Amino acid sequence: MSVPPSPQLIPHLENRGGVSCHGVLRAISTNALMEQLRLKYQQRPWTETLKLVYFCMGNPHRKPVSNAPDGLLLSCTEKIERTLNAKSMFSVMNTLELLSRQKGLTVHVSPSGTACYITSMMFYVEIQLEKDGDVMDVKLAHFEEAPVVCDDLVQLLRMKNYDAFGKILEDLSNMYQIPGNSEMKAKGYLALQALEKDLYSMSLLDRTQDLNRVTEVLNGKVGHLVPRTGGTPMNIEFYISPYQVLEAELNHGSQVCGTKTVVTVEGMDTLHKLPLSPLIVDPQAGEDSLVFLQLTDELSMDLPALFVLKFHQPVPMSSSSIEEIQRLTGIQISGLKLAPLYELIVQSTLKEKCSEDLSTNKSCFFVSLPDCPKHCYFINKGSEKSDLAGALVSKIPFSHPKCVPGVIEILRHQVAYNTLISSCVSEKHINEDDSELLYFEVVPHKNTSFSVFFLHPVKENLACVVIDVISSREVQCHLHLNPQDPTLNSSDDFIARVVKRCMSVPVVMRALFRNAAKVKADSETQDMNMEQQPEPQSEQTTDSSSLKESLSGAGQQDWVVTDKPNNTDSTEEDFSTAKLETLGDNMEKE
Repeated sequence: MSVPPSPQLIPHLENRGGVSCHGVLRAISTNALMEQLRLKYQQRPWTETLKLVYFCMGNPHRKPVSNAPDGLLLSCTEKIERTLNAKSMFSVMNTLELLSRQKGLTVHVSPSGTACYITSMMFYVEIQLEKDGDVMDVKLAHFEEAPVVCDDLVQLLRMKNYDAFGKILEDLSNMYQIPGNSEMKAKGYLALQALEKDLYSMSLLDRTQDLNRVTEVLNGKVGHLVPRTGGTPMNIEFYISPYQVLEAELNHGSQVCGTKTVVTVEGMDTLHKLPLSPLIVDPQAGEDSLVFLQLTDELSMDLPALFVLKFHQPVPMSSSSIEEIQRLTGIQISGLKLAPLYELIVQSTLKEKCSEDLSTNKSCFFVSLPDCPKHCYFINKGSEKSDLAGALVSKIPFSHPKCVPGVIEILRHQVAYNTLISSCVSEKHINEDDSELLYFEVVPHKNTSFSVFFLHPVKENLACVVIDVISSREVQCHLHLNPQDPTLNSSDDFIARVVKRCMSVPVVMRALFRNAAKVKADSETQDMNMEQQPEPQSEQTTDSSSLKESLSGAGQQDWVVTDKPNNTDSTEEDFSTAKLETLGDNMEKE
């Protein structure tokens, strides 16, 4: 059926007989409206009616003009649209019931049919609905506690984010998965409350009115702590990279999240002594006077449970970092599978950066930066030797709140190191054009240090930068050159400052090559002054395929790179990337 233009719709409909659109407008209920529409077109295929309805709904709504036929039609289509888009309370109830049963929970509906109760032995969630299915209110009540309003759950259900709502139900259930009766499970929840109070007290120790979130994330005793609210557990944000900080500054109104961990309690097969009340004495007295009460029988209880720091995504950690955490907590981290640390970092980075699965066996990655030739990084993944091995850690168990600051500091250190290595990884492992390339190889050392090998920009010898991540806030760098090669005009202190500002190996290498370009330009000027008739300087080139084949080990490569002079002066490198090109260029000009 061809649909006439909007001004002709009403005459067209009325000429076909049946109830007029004016009759439809006088319908007193939704059911009557739909019934009259059905009767009007009962002699026509329903598909034709749908075409007409969707055509009317697709037109932008205009303010109806008095006594104008198209104004009446628009009013009619608005009612139809509201009817078709109306949320059914029955469908919402069905969705909640199905979701709850999938999580092993029970669902009850109130006699009025407007309230849904999702229950377990230890907690229940009350959901109040409007008759049209809109969520009015959500309350959560733990064992023997009064229900509290949960705005976070209200927002999730109003947005129909049932996946996130289901995850919260799952977390609530897991929190009570402690062996024993309801009293034992309640004690586990009481221990979690005591831990949360102590951690919150720690977060207040060095907090001032002018303390911003980023400073607290990077330097706070327990990072940036967000207390548990409703169904959302307490979480700690403990590291954020300079790139993420810059991204947040560029996107005003948005808050970029760093690396977080969730604080909870989990059931165990063995008994552990957990505090049932806060242990910090006089938390406002200052950092130096942080004192914990003794874990006596009156303040604690042996429970088949442990406190846990859980990560949204497993964190690649070196064997030495894992051992350090285990010494600090006195508890083994179970379920670890050792593998080369760099392989785990590459795997984790690709999973985060790429929407589709890529092979984690790749070791060659291409990184593009503004005002710089494309970089090609070869990641030497090392082996499973003890000093180069690691594991993906998804949770860290502990039994005393005093362990948390030390664990957070170890995590910061590890994630800072991972950030540098992951900056060399991209989803591009094939050079898509014939652009100029600079080649680098990243080679792991002991603990948290590594080397970046590259061809000297002026000579044909290898150069090397050793980066040692002492802590999340301290980095030492050393540039090693052949004694016969000219300087790159970059001191160790300069390189360390750039690393700390950007935490990006490609940006650091760009800074080195920019400074070296100035040295090369000065050298060429001196040569031209010494020779009255200088011969044309031959350009050094290389075959990329043969170069890749020669990369068999650190310090053994014979690299030759196309090197074009770059007259850009660079005394301090910014942490811009291709995504932040404009801001980066502005910072370099300052």
